[in-house]
Amino acid sequence: MNPLIMIPARMAATRLPNKPLADIGGKPMIVRAWEQASLSGFRVVVAAGDPEIVEAVEASGGLAVLTDPDLPSGSDRIRAAVEAVDPDGAHDIIINIQGDMPFASPDLARACADLLTRESACDIATLVAAEAEASDRANPDVVKAVLALPEDETSGRALYFTRSTLYGDGPIWRHVGIYGYRREALMRFCAAPPSPLEKREKLEQLRALEMGLQIWASIIDAAPLSVDNPADLEAARALA
Repeated sequence: MNPLIMIPARMAATRLPNKPLADIGGKPMIVRAWEQASLSGFRVVVAAGDPEIVEAVEASGGLAVLTDPDLPSGSDRIRAAVEAVDPDGAHDIIINIQGDMPFASPDLARACADLLTRESACDIATLVAAEAEASDRANPDVVKAVLALPEDETSGRALYFTRSTLYGDGPIWRHVGIYGYRREALMRFCAAPPSPLEKREKLEQLRALEMGLQIWASIIDAAPLSVDNPADLEAARALA
């Protein structure tokens, strides 16, 4: 397999405007995300919605592709960038790492690629981590993954994703928004319209499940820091 990491980024963030260029220890956040992803050993491309992002990445020695700023989602931005940089289909796995995860371990991209290699039925690989605190169970901002997880296994098929409270004595798996797609699955997914469950829960991955694509998830020790608001940004700056 020949993985390609794509990092979608755009300037129009509601809660944190110009987020990709936010300074973290003297570097724009998108540059830190690109540097971390590059440590995986895979080819890395930033799928940018704005020329300022392209300029920042290229100034640091990276590769970025300018895509239509009006594309509706990060997945669509990735698809457009893949078609631009790899029209001949040399890369059969596309890994989506979020541009607002400036300290994501390169092992996370490898985990997605490994899951796709190991599980032939898997169309889309993703990651989960144990709940960080009890309040996660009822927090609609925490997306929970419901997995068919055999005992003593560290990966399993995803049955559903939800923002709702989950009950019972089992573990709550917090979804980590990093994906690995088989290339054909990404193209099929982006060609399909938003599905009823996707629109109801506001979770894009439910479209894939409604289409019949199989999503599998591997357990990781902890979710990487995601910068969604000013408080997260200050936490990231403290780590730099």
